[in-house]
Amino acid sequence: MDSDMNPTPQTPRWALVTGASAGIGAAFAHELAARGVSLVLTSRRIERLDALAAELSARYGIRAECIAADLADSTSPQTLCNEIAQRDITIDWLINNAGYGVPGHYPTQPWSAHAQFLQVMVKAPCHLAYLLLPGMRQRGYGRIVNVASLAGLIPGSAGHTLYAASKAFLIKFSQSLALENITRGVHVCAVCPGFTYSEFHDVTGTRGIVSKMPKWMWLNAGEVARQGIDAVERGEIVYITGRVNRAIKALVKLLPDQMGIRIVQKRSKDFRKQD
Repeated sequence: MDSDMNPTPQTPRWALVTGASAGIGAAFAHELAARGVSLVLTSRRIERLDALAAELSARYGIRAECIAADLADSTSPQTLCNEIAQRDITIDWLINNAGYGVPGHYPTQPWSAHAQFLQVMVKAPCHLAYLLLPGMRQRGYGRIVNVASLAGLIPGSAGHTLYAASKAFLIKFSQSLALENITRGVHVCAVCPGFTYSEFHDVTGTRGIVSKMPKWMWLNAGEVARQGIDAVERGEIVYITGRVNRAIKALVKLLPDQMGIRIVQKRSKDFRKQD
């Protein structure tokens, strides 16, 4: 752990966690709070945020603030950062976690659904990093975790057409941002989980499909968060959680591209909703 994560009780570090109401976002909030980091929690579901904030404050003695925000609105990142500044909070950690999937094949959904998806998954993380990074650089300390996916490192599947593409974007974005700030005290890491126990598959309507996947392919959200925070502290730029996921990535890298695509084509029905 970085000895400067929370240098004194008088100067706590603060983290902004998006999509914090459940799943991996809530797990990151738990893990950061356990390490003494105070929290700004944001999602659309303010009731869940309030309950989580109360729990973490009572358990770990940290401050936890809640701000409802819908990152599908292009003005939300600026509005969110304005509200944080009005509360006299300085963000040292940014956890870009908010996300979801649009099920089915590309033309089966209206363009508005895809545009909203890209706003949440691509534009909002970039905008928040753009707004918060200058302060981190000025202070000489910052941590940005972009929650990507193993899907961004293997061939794209049929169904959820933009999901893997958005995660691949986050990985490349994280690499460039990390290299730009490597001497500024700011660490940037794309954390790439595979199958994770969370509400994600319920929201996308694929719970019945993915529940047939073997248990050894799954991690719990708490383990993903713990590994992700440790990775960014070490200065890792791209980190794949779990040995199984790292083995899958290594195997795909060794395969000819066309063979990798054919394997994903054959297996897409096991984890993506088809038409």
